[in-house]
Amino acid sequence: MVRHDATVADDAIELSMAELREVAGYASACAQPALTIFEGAFPADPRPRAAIDAAQAFADGAERSKHIRDCAWAAQRAAQEARDTGKAAASEAARAALAAAGAAYLHPLAKATQVKHILGAAAHAARALELATGEEHPAEHLARSRELANPVVVDVLRRFPPAPSGGARPGELIRRLDGLLR
Repeated sequence: MVRHDATVADDAIELSMAELREVAGYASACAQPALTIFEGAFPADPRPRAAIDAAQAFADGAERSKHIRDCAWAAQRAAQEARDTGKAAASEAARAALAAAGAAYLHPLAKATQVKHILGAAAHAARALELATGEEHPAEHLARSRELANPVVVDVLRRFPPAPSGGARPGELIRRLDGLLR
């Protein structure tokens, strides 16, 4: 089981490494469709792909290591750089990759904010697709994200409180997907 120290035991949630791998695999699969948006804008930048690949490698049995965190930080920098150059859709796609890598570090705490580790990749990918296509309702991607959520992912999600308020449009999409999966 993955646990923090005894000082947080009162709000701890049981999470096995196998469950964390399922969540990371789910997040990786949800982020993948948005990768083409980032790579279309920045074809020579491998950072978001590396983050998704690191998340998937963990899901497939690799160790949860500093490499995943390094890839997540690199994807975050890619997202900031894309945003700074006015490429909002590419920025959200890189954030989806960041969230996929971050899913490996879902904390076993009964906090609503942890739902972002489970659903953040799907929400940021949906937002990237929304910005890239001009559609205001990324129903197709949310429906696909719902289909990708296997029973283990849904069970893990249900151990946490509902998604928190805030977070602008990606936060809205997280709450929408959270509602669909519960």
